[in-house]
Amino acid sequence: MKIGDKVRFISEVGGGKVAGFQGKDIVLVEDEDGFQIPTRRSDVVVVGGDDYDIGKVHSALPQNKQYQTQTVVKDPEPADFLVTYKPKVEERKGGDMLSVYLAFVPVDVHTMSKTNFEAYLVNDSNYYVRYTYLTAEGNSYHLRATAEVEPNTKEFIEEFDRGILQELEHIAIQLVAFKRDKTFLLKPTIDVQLRIDPVKFYKVHTFQENDFFEEPALIYTIVENDKVARPLVIDAHKLKEEMYQSVAQQKKRSTSMPTRVQDKNSPVVVDLHASVILETTAGMSHTDILNYQLDCFHKTIAQYAHKKGTKIVFIHGKGEGVLRQSIIHELRYRYKNYTYQDASFQEYGYGATQITIK
Repeated sequence: MKIGDKVRFISEVGGGKVAGFQGKDIVLVEDEDGFQIPTRRSDVVVVGGDDYDIGKVHSALPQNKQYQTQTVVKDPEPADFLVTYKPKVEERKGGDMLSVYLAFVPVDVHTMSKTNFEAYLVNDSNYYVRYTYLTAEGNSYHLRATAEVEPNTKEFIEEFDRGILQELEHIAIQLVAFKRDKTFLLKPTIDVQLRIDPVKFYKVHTFQENDFFEEPALIYTIVENDKVARPLVIDAHKLKEEMYQSVAQQKKRSTSMPTRVQDKNSPVVVDLHASVILETTAGMSHTDILNYQLDCFHKTIAQYAHKKGTKIVFIHGKGEGVLRQSIIHELRYRYKNYTYQDASFQEYGYGATQITIK
């Protein structure tokens, strides 16, 4: 068997021609589409050609006739051939919702004061994603990288040290998503600007455990489940328009709806869920979010500290109970003179605590 021989598969339909070899037992069979399929020698048979095993040829020839000697073709070394075969991309359930993230990973998390960092684009979807990675230079942008990321993979972008953190403070990511060799639902092009806080790269707790890397990472959401992350760089003109719309809606509401007089004995209700008190949690660690929630808790206590008898209900949710435990800790050691209890289950569910100002 040599390169160029036509072969067919023994245990299944199809075949091709021999394009190369991997070691002694593997034959690279190139099909009509140009893909090279690694196959065991014992699973293919030569068709439409001669057998070049010289030992077998001479043992079958009569000894009283003269025949031209056939040259034996030596199997080439595996390193002489480039394997072009690629397995078909496998799609996962739920992967048709587009989710893409920008991730920063410390090279050595144990030496945070000296380590370099690696930037990755994480494609957590069944789509191919073509991206551009840009940094702001005044009113213009500089292209740092562009590439295509296969479905459900991550792409290395660059390695950098803290010396260029100021250059990375304003990042723009542009995405185009598509599929190959099949129809797909069209996804809109994405253009997101992110503000990267250089201070985060000096804090160990900024880098959290995650589903994409074995090491802790700082992860920014670009798009998740087809929902584009709210940009951290605020457009002043858009903000102005939203403010005008908000004022107009408030005026309309005040003229069309009667004013509701709140019962003076009813408690003040403060919802501490991150989705309520924060516009976005992109780029924030669990610790950052918890600190922000506790800050809201302290500000509310300070606001009503002089109004004795006031009842405040803090809605913190069940979750893992971390926020509730932190609030209870503050009440026990910082606000000892305040009484507290679980709030009404019928009104607030299990995840709420009521405090009375004393």
